[in-house]
Amino acid sequence: MPHKREDLRAQLKRGELSPVYVLFGAETYLRDLAAKTVADRAFTEGDARDFNETSFALNKAGELANVLTAAYQMPMMASRRVVRVTNVRITQGGRGDTIGDADENALQSYLNDPAKDSIVIFVADELNGVRRMGKLLREKAFAVDFEPMADAELTNWAADRISETGCGIERAALDLLVKRAGPDVRRVTNEAAKLVTAALPEKLITPDLVDELVPFTRELDNFEFGRHLVAGDRSAALRVLRKIIDDGAEPVMILGLIAYNVRRLLIAKEMMQRSADRRDVANVLKLRYSDQEAFLSAARRADGYKLKKAIKRIAETDVALKTSIGGGGDAGGRMLLEMLVCELA
Repeated sequence: MPHKREDLRAQLKRGELSPVYVLFGAETYLRDLAAKTVADRAFTEGDARDFNETSFALNKAGELANVLTAAYQMPMMASRRVVRVTNVRITQGGRGDTIGDADENALQSYLNDPAKDSIVIFVADELNGVRRMGKLLREKAFAVDFEPMADAELTNWAADRISETGCGIERAALDLLVKRAGPDVRRVTNEAAKLVTAALPEKLITPDLVDELVPFTRELDNFEFGRHLVAGDRSAALRVLRKIIDDGAEPVMILGLIAYNVRRLLIAKEMMQRSADRRDVANVLKLRYSDQEAFLSAARRADGYKLKKAIKRIAETDVALKTSIGGGGDAGGRMLLEMLVCELA
């Protein structure tokens, strides 16, 4: 079974590190923060970190071999090497995999006997637990599932981030912030930082300040964006997209939320086609009762082939965003997302 966030936190608190980590799940902000934290803990003062930290993206065939080669290298003027691997995907259908059956022998050999002086961190965008390679990574590494935070946990997170700055926040304002910016931790964190700055010099965040500065974009959590896409309603999808971008959301975050919704719709669709019970579908996807009807109705209306095609295009757009293909900055990100929406819808 994968570990929880709390297990990783406890391990790091004990000063322990594992030779291989697999970090995955819907909460990408905490996942990426964990990858950075593990890498930071791997080095000590005086280590030549620049010579011993390498990053790879699995965006071409054979790249995993380069990852393992780097992991086997001895550290230079440091106690450890750190190899960070992104763009890791093991999908349900296999079409979007970046680690495939051809990699199994080499990967299993490394996981069975990892380099003693290296820490390899796999940051997975998708890690299907049924596929053989997904099982291998979950079972042989320190795998951590970054599930979305519940509202209570997210509220505590926001309160702690604000308190660290020496600023205060009224309880009603805190609840409003989480209601409007949740469930994405990245957005809550960014909005909290904005509010702290705006609260000067009083250093107190009020409900009026949250109402003024934090736009309501939680409709993504209720699958509105995904519903417009799979329904083919291009104008509605573009309208929602433009509103979210204008509200200040990062393109990568938006793409992640699109991917999260589309993948969940595909899982629900395939389970329904196998005549799975509604309760089973809701349990697998961890749907709140209030969300079930709207989400399952959207899944019933969706076309499975279009959803699979959408996942492939989302992966291509992700690469384009991260490599500035099609133009960098906010304008480039907006253009790439609008092109994606026009194609999917």
